[in-house]
Amino acid sequence: MRENAIADLSAALLAVRDFDFPVMLNEVTEEFFERSADLVGGETGEAMRRIVADPRDPEALAVLSPQASYHARLRTTCVATLIEGGHAENALPQLAEANVNCRLLPGHDPDEVEETLHRLASPFGVEVERRREATPSPPSPMTGDVLDAIERVTEEMWPGVPVLPVMTTGATDGLYLRNAGIPVYGVSGIFGDMDDVRAHGRDERIRIDHFHEGQEFLYRLVKALSAAD
Repeated sequence: MRENAIADLSAALLAVRDFDFPVMLNEVTEEFFERSADLVGGETGEAMRRIVADPRDPEALAVLSPQASYHARLRTTCVATLIEGGHAENALPQLAEANVNCRLLPGHDPDEVEETLHRLASPFGVEVERRREATPSPPSPMTGDVLDAIERVTEEMWPGVPVLPVMTTGATDGLYLRNAGIPVYGVSGIFGDMDDVRAHGRDERIRIDHFHEGQEFLYRLVKALSAAD
């Protein structure tokens, strides 16, 4: 029998997996790709320049999209994270359901994302239900005073190290302040080891000297931002 809840759900999830939301650059991501281009260099660096000039450039997207950290900064992403179905080993499944986690770019309408998922799933008889309401928050503007202070303190402590504005791909409690009209920026001054990334792992750690450098960086930055003109 071809009608099967698990098979239908699987087909819908594959449709979601294979769909790419449109590229939506903003002030921060444009600056990130522009400043990163020379640092990265090569084919990827050239793709970064081209994507800023034309967000629909297919050749640039073909280079950047396969790299997860760039892909998540180019567009909204929806990924299946949990799945459950069936009730017995020897019976056709009556029900199957999955959780699809969507990370929306700032400014992307949640209703439009939900409608897209409906469109992708409906040919397979799969329904889409929003489990909780999104809490959109406007991105904080690229303020010269803030960025200039970060660059000055960085140059004092680590001469020659470039500063890159980055839009993180995770959630932030900063949305509550932003929705109250208070701009929020995240900066730590803590370096990481690219060959020993343990973020969110059971043995998550940073080097002791990097921790103390980060504290000194934040102390100097707060002084720079709070100093009278």
